[in-house]
Amino acid sequence: MNEGRIRKIIHVDMDAFYASVEQRDDATLKGKPVAVGHPAKRGVVAAASYEARAFGVRSAMPSIVAARKCAELVFVPPRFNVYREVSKQVQAIFKDYTPLVEPLSLDEAYLDVTDNLRDIPTAWETAKEIRARIYEETTLTASAGISCNKFLAKIASDTRKPNGQFAIMPDQAEAFVATLPVAKFHGVGPKTTTKMHALGIETGADLRQQTLDFLQRNFGKAGSWYYEIARGQDDRPVQADRERKSSGSETTFPEDLTDPVQIEAGVIAMADDVWVWCERANARGRTVTVKIKWADFQISTRSRSMEMTIRTQEKLRELALGLIRSVFPPPKGIRLVGVTLSNFQAQSGSEAVELPLS
Repeated sequence: MNEGRIRKIIHVDMDAFYASVEQRDDATLKGKPVAVGHPAKRGVVAAASYEARAFGVRSAMPSIVAARKCAELVFVPPRFNVYREVSKQVQAIFKDYTPLVEPLSLDEAYLDVTDNLRDIPTAWETAKEIRARIYEETTLTASAGISCNKFLAKIASDTRKPNGQFAIMPDQAEAFVATLPVAKFHGVGPKTTTKMHALGIETGADLRQQTLDFLQRNFGKAGSWYYEIARGQDDRPVQADRERKSSGSETTFPEDLTDPVQIEAGVIAMADDVWVWCERANARGRTVTVKIKWADFQISTRSRSMEMTIRTQEKLRELALGLIRSVFPPPKGIRLVGVTLSNFQAQSGSEAVELPLS
């Protein structure tokens, strides 16, 4: 890319993705408040439809709290294999417009469309066409943000949700950021927001008044990031070949478990979930880690690294089971188990190699 050339970045975010897929596939759920997750007392909401959000139901909320907020809430168990397939359809659409696609999760991605490969007049029209194609091919809606960098594009995509798009032009960036509450900034979580508020920093304008030295003293390495985004600046490129360092999955049991058979069933299910991702990404790893959260919320991990990459689902299961069995009989109840595969090595013919160049 030439120096001084203004980048054109689109952030696409599927609307209430998991819940929308469930409403699409089951006509009886249309228009109803839906929570993807399990209604058990230990359950957590993985996603909420817009109808459920109107009642204050949010992802990561305990199911019992969600049910209290919305008596008519319909719980639907997650189907990650289906969400992955739909995500693949959407990613294929993105790659028709640019090879520079950086997925953030199953339901959102950054696209760098600075090089206009489809001869579309503007990035705005490109985003519009991509959203129309997503709807045409999946009957699901997506929102988009368009700007000159990733930070602004992500903020923009939240501005017209659901099923809308918004652009922040380079000359509008500083003024737009100045009016935003710091809680809306990507990369500023609840704890940081509280800390900023305690320092009298409520908006982007307040943040911009702070010196780089002040921000680094109070927020460490993140201080320089906050200094830049307060000015609407973000030099991070869209990384199409961004390598995933690990793949993990975890589950919280409906009740604390001490029965080895039930605990092992949970570990097998998580290992299988990880394997599905590995198959799709055509990636294999060498290190298996099992995470255990005990009834008293203490966390233990057990890991094992192999000399060669793990090539089969059976081997991943075997290693994960060996690790969980190292704590049997459990000294106390187990609340959660997770399985992670890391130390990845891409296989020949991986997705990175197959990306179209034009």
